[in-house]
Amino acid sequence: NGTMKLSVVPTRGMNVLQASVGDVRMGWDSPVKDVVKRLQAEERPEFVTHPLVNRPWGHYDTIDLGERYQVKRISVLPGECLSLQMHYHRAEHWIVVSGTAKVICDDQELILSENQSTYIPLGVKHSLANPGKVPLELIEVQSGSYLGEDDIVR
Repeated sequence: NGTMKLSVVPTRGMNVLQASVGDVRMGWDSPVKDVVKRLQAEERPEFVTHPLVNRPWGHYDTIDLGERYQVKRISVLPGECLSLQMHYHRAEHWIVVSGTAKVICDDQELILSENQSTYIPLGVKHSLANPGKVPLELIEVQSGSYLGEDDIVR
């Protein structure tokens, strides 16, 4: 037990719950449990979902989320690819921020560079790969009636 200085920096959409300085208990009775319980009681999305999601091919995080749209920042490691998939309830727009994207959309293959984009219609098989030597960074804008991660058919 001891004194600890604490800084709380909220991310987009989060409010500071409470920040104080003083005795901090460490271990199983840490005050972090109190914060987690409050997030759960307020049914905050931060209780269930971490903003950065790691995958074998890289990672993504949700930048913005609305009733019929979701905006993600996606990073694909060099030489990695996402599986061929399709969605029943959403379409996607991909905008390359940096790197090179190899996109399969239906039976068409595209190579996209920085500042180029493509549209993936609802119900169309598609995949994404990074054929380059640097990470591929892109913005994905999803739109549709259902945006859950379980709307994926591989």
